Amino acid sequence: MQSPVHPKVKAFAALIKRWGKFRLGLLLWLSLLALLVMGHYTYAALFAVEVDWSMLKAQSILVMFASPVVILIVFYLVLHLNAALLYLKDSAHQERLLNQNMQDSIRQLNFEIEERKKAFQAKRRAVDELRKEISERKKTQQELEEQSLLIRSIVDSSPDLFYYRDENGHLASCNKMFEIIMGKTSQELIGFHPAELYTEDSAQAAILTEYEAAAEHTELTLDVEFVKQDGQILWFEMRKVPFYDGQGRYIGLLGFGRDITSRKLAEQALEKAYQDKGKFIATLSHELRTPLNGIVGLSRRLLDSTLGPEQHSWANTIFSSAETLGNIFNDIIDLDKIDRQDLDIVYQSIHIQGFLNDIANFAELICQQKGLNFILRCQGDMDTYLKIDATRLRQVLWNLLNNAVKFTAHGQIGLDCTLNANHAQLLFKVQDTGIGIATAEQERIFDMYYKSTDGRRLSIVGSGIGLSVSRALVEAMGGEVSLTSKPGEGSCFSILLPTEQVSAPSDTTVSCPELVILLIEDVPLNAEIAIALLEQRGHSVIHAETGEDAIALLETEDDIDLVLLDMQLPDMSGDQIARYIRNESHLQSIPIVVLSANVRKAEEQLTDIQVDGALAKPINTNKLDQMLAQLFSPSALKLQQLSPGTEVDTENQILDMATLQDYMQSLGPDAMKRSAQLFAQLLPGYINKMIEAAVQQNPEDFKESAHKLKGAAASVGLLWVQQQAKMFEQGPAGWHGMERQLVDYHLKIEQHLAALQEFIEANS
Repeated sequence: MQSPVHPKVKAFAALIKRWGKFRLGLLLWLSLLALLVMGHYTYAALFAVEVDWSMLKAQSILVMFASPVVILIVFYLVLHLNAALLYLKDSAHQERLLNQNMQDSIRQLNFEIEERKKAFQAKRRAVDELRKEISERKKTQQELEEQSLLIRSIVDSSPDLFYYRDENGHLASCNKMFEIIMGKTSQELIGFHPAELYTEDSAQAAILTEYEAAAEHTELTLDVEFVKQDGQILWFEMRKVPFYDGQGRYIGLLGFGRDITSRKLAEQALEKAYQDKGKFIATLSHELRTPLNGIVGLSRRLLDSTLGPEQHSWANTIFSSAETLGNIFNDIIDLDKIDRQDLDIVYQSIHIQGFLNDIANFAELICQQKGLNFILRCQGDMDTYLKIDATRLRQVLWNLLNNAVKFTAHGQIGLDCTLNANHAQLLFKVQDTGIGIATAEQERIFDMYYKSTDGRRLSIVGSGIGLSVSRALVEAMGGEVSLTSKPGEGSCFSILLPTEQVSAPSDTTVSCPELVILLIEDVPLNAEIAIALLEQRGHSVIHAETGEDAIALLETEDDIDLVLLDMQLPDMSGDQIARYIRNESHLQSIPIVVLSANVRKAEEQLTDIQVDGALAKPINTNKLDQMLAQLFSPSALKLQQLSPGTEVDTENQILDMATLQDYMQSLGPDAMKRSAQLFAQLLPGYINKMIEAAVQQNPEDFKESAHKLKGAAASVGLLWVQQQAKMFEQGPAGWHGMERQLVDYHLKIEQHLAALQEFIEANS
């Protein structure tokens, strides 16, 4: 507790400081003197005595001299006491502040100690985590190194070659197979541009070449031929994929190469086998067509002669059978149609009753040979014309009737035909009373080359393709075929076809002037029939059996209007004669129509020769009349006399509208859709082969691929694509930039193909 002296001392010290020592001392000195005098007077007054002046004087003198000293001493003591008190107070305050600071420091120190403890614990935890992370990173790094080593081992042990090129085209990585093929180690390859390592004509450069390297940066797959130093030829399927970073910037190219030598050799062997098979079939067909041509021609002449009704019916059946067989030969030659199940379906206006009568005549003949009865049952109005492919339908029905007779020992064969009221569907049923088909085999009976395992059928000889071909033909016509059968009770094959009623075909003929025709044909029977057909139409025919005779007649006869040219002659080929005619100025204006059992092959042989048409053998009279009318009717002649300036500019025309409309009417939209889809599937292969040939600067392969593309484009009516392919076929102007040009060509074809599909959809 604070002493009461201190405030008074403090107040007195303050008074001294305010008044000053001299003034306050003087005041106190005077006050003491006054107090002394007043004390004497007061004492005298109180006690009624007289003032003792001597004493007062002595006391006054004492006070006067002693009081200043006392006052100074008091002042000194008071001031020093006050200073001491202030110092003590300040010391106490400083002590309190120091204590407070010490307490704050202690608290801060305690807080820092706690924080340091926490930081130390956190540091220990962080160190533990860091150690754990380091351990995990080491483990992960070890696993990555092991995986990298494993992947590298796998890549190096792979039979496929691999390489990576950076954005500048320098090699950045490769595997062992790539080193073997390139003939250099990775140290000699990595970091170098291919142009620094190999010449442009080296086999290694073909492996590394990309089309216009970084212009498009699109994926590319092509087959590359590689010739080793020892002369061994290897084939690689090269797939090249561009790499991009997160911003879409091109950063490199990854290349894979798979050894496809065995596949290429197999393809070449298969292609040779196909060619050999095609030559065999073509030769066999040509040999078979010689007697067939006689059957067609002579039966046609029989039909034009005076015959009884029954004889006329038989002759008509012979003619229809031979004509159908000739069409079948066309499909046998054109094997690619069978491979892609895209047989041509040609719809015509057919009198259904007459068609059924021809089928019945055929069925009665084969049934009579085996002692079976044949029954034809019809429901609906058969005295009408329907839109059907008579050749294909006849082929299917004959196949089913033959099978029915083959597997029926006794009883009857029935053919039911039902035409619904609105003429939209035609139903055929071929029934027999034969051995029937087991239930387990009914699902497979339509498979190609399938033969029944039933012991009762082992003695039957057959190829196993008849029913499969029949189903393919029915489905191509938009129909369905089905089977119901019980073993021992017979079978019933049903065919349901969509159709429509049409008007009878017009019998009008286009007038054609009398012509002098040079027929170049080495087979006498074929020549006899062709001469008969032409002379029947009022034309004069000059016959030449060899190419030498034909050339001699061309030089000596001045009034020849048309040349009918057989492609196979004993002394020279048809294309040699055609080239001779087109190379002679005085013969160039004579139209040439090719006669061949394989029209497509003949057209391919005469690609670079201008011919005016082609007819398949045996000659179809309707097609012959159409060909002559097209070439020599007044309207056709007028078109031929138009000046060059009036010709239609087809440079920018995308589609061949005339061909497409003809195909749409004859084949139908479904067949055209299939053709367009097939072209779309084949297109990348054609383009890749052309790019491959361009990279290797192989003009023969390039022209061959362009020729195939041209033919495919013509088949689907892509006029511009066909014209461009023809330009490529005639020979590239230069190899530089050809790869980029082909890529642009491919994109353009895709656009034209889309236009073709839109046309088909719009006309469906």
